[in-house]
This record gives sequence, structure tokens and C-alpha cells, in this order.
Amino acid sequence: MPLTDTLNRPLRDLRISVTDRCNFRCVYCMPKEIFGPDYQFLPRAEILTFEEITRLARIFVGFGARKIRLTGGEPLVRRDLHLLISMLSAIPDVDLTLTTNGSLLARQARLLKDAGLKRVTVSLDSLDNETFKALNDVDFPVEKVLEGMDAAAEVGLLPIKVNMVVKRGVNESSILPMARFFRKKGYILRFIEYMDVGNTNGWRMNDVVPAVEIIKTINAEMPLEPLEPSYRGEVANRWRYKDGSGEIGVVASVTQPFCRDCNRARLSAEGALYTCLFAVKGNDLRALLRGGASDDEISQSIMRVWNNRSDRYSELRSENTASLPKVEMSHIGG
Repeated sequence: MPLTDTLNRPLRDLRISVTDRCNFRCVYCMPKEIFGPDYQFLPRAEILTFEEITRLARIFVGFGARKIRLTGGEPLVRRDLHLLISMLSAIPDVDLTLTTNGSLLARQARLLKDAGLKRVTVSLDSLDNETFKALNDVDFPVEKVLEGMDAAAEVGLLPIKVNMVVKRGVNESSILPMARFFRKKGYILRFIEYMDVGNTNGWRMNDVVPAVEIIKTINAEMPLEPLEPSYRGEVANRWRYKDGSGEIGVVASVTQPFCRDCNRARLSAEGALYTCLFAVKGNDLRALLRGGASDDEISQSIMRVWNNRSDRYSELRSENTASLPKVEMSHIGG
């Protein structure tokens, strides 16, 4: 039975974090001063098994979820992830995708595709190695990420989407080089406004490069025209190059909030259900799974949470809300 929340928003998109670990230390997500060598990640026993994830996924699909995206941390550091993908791909009528930093994609692309993954989104914040290495903070080169994208394209994980988080004074000079490069490659580039996710990235409104500025910058060199959304709840505003050479997207959560159409549920690696990227706490489903609850009992719990959902953080955002306690993005995915 389809679910709706207090604002009549359906549940259509399920994001599943398969691990809270990542091999990058991006300054806007897992800054090294917080997530350093002494940081305590979740013990393996606390993380949902593949069977538990699949069981929950089937229940969410029963409520109307039609897209499942695997996230992290970095999902490809989860051992044997292809086995989970093969289990999830057996669920009918589901668009199964994955977001990755691309560092391990070249070696796993074929395995992921053969297991049933449909497509991938790769995070890359600059083509300039000095800038990119400063952002990922582990000295990882751009070339290896591009190799991963090309490997994914070669095996048919299409279309390739590329996410670029834009932060003022850090990488806005990379906007045009990224647009030019991926226009030629035929990959869909999406620019993401720097967001106040969690409490560790030192977010300030002055750090945000607004979507209108990004579009204006690109349009001055490569004329653009807007596209209609593909579906209700699509987070990226889509733009097409007027010469027909492809499209870009902008995710303007800060300057153009889209809370009223948000249809995403998020499942953390340890089995907590979050109803907003900026939520304070989740709702424990793992306890039900491991306490012998039936599918109906788990369904009733999910139904109660979603029916009472009223989140609209981005519409209420201000400089003051940035300091409110929130779950870290690395814990529940983007």
C-alpha cells in the first residue's frame, strides 16, 4: 500500500547506506580532524547483513519505493557488495543504482553490472589534481576516478552521472572546465550547492555558490535551456545545451529548497530509518529485525514513521540552523 506523509509526499526513493566507512576524507563530508585515525566506526556486528538489507528493501518496495540507491560512506569498500546487488536486483520493478567516489570502480564495474546494477553516479569535485586532492584529503588523483567512470561506461552502467559539490573559494574555478570536459564525454554533470549536512564541515552561507550563478557561468559560454523534471521529487533542476550536446543538473538545496516534493527515505548502515538528510536521529529497524519481528510488524513501524513525517529542513534553513545537531552525511549517504 502506498504511503504518504503529513505533507502528502509519497515514499518513492530508498537510499541505503551499506557502510559508514570511506577511504576519502573530503573536507565537506568527513574532515580528517574529526574522522581521523582514532575515530570509531561501527563494529561489523552492528551493520546490517545483506539479508537484513534485502528484507527491508522488499518491505519498502511494497510501500511504493521504486528506486534504490546504495551509498555509504563509500559503498565499494563494503566487502562482496556485488552479492547484495544480486539480491536486490531480484526485487521486481526497482531501479537499482549506486553513488561512489570512483576510487574502486574500475576494478569492480564488471562485477557490479553482472550482479544487476543499472547505473552509477560518481562524485568528482574538480579536474585539477591539486584542488581535488585538497578536497579528498588523501592525495587521490583525478585520473583514477576518471578510469572508474570509463570502466563503468564500458560495461554499460549508463548513463554516468557526475556529482560536483561547489564550495566558494575552493573549487568554483572548476565549474567551466568540468562542464566542458563532461559535455564532450557525454556524462551528465550535476552541480551541488555546498550544504550544512551534519556538524563537522564548518558550513557557512558565504561558502555557497548559488545554482543561478553556476548556470549563468556556463550559459555565458555554452548556451543552456531548462528541461522539465522527469518525475515528481527529482532533486536536480535539469538544463540542456541548446546545441543538443547533452545536459547538466543543479541541486539547489540551499537556495531553492525542494522539500515539498521530497520522497526519500534513508536507511543507515546500522538499520536506522531517517526521513530527512538533515535529521537529528533515526528510527531503529535493526532491533525489530533481530528481535524476531514479522514483516507486518516492521511494516507497521515504517508506516507510523512515514505517516508522521513533516521534515522540511531546507525550507527553514538559516545561519542559525547550521549549528543544530544533525546526523553526518557520511553516516546516511547523500
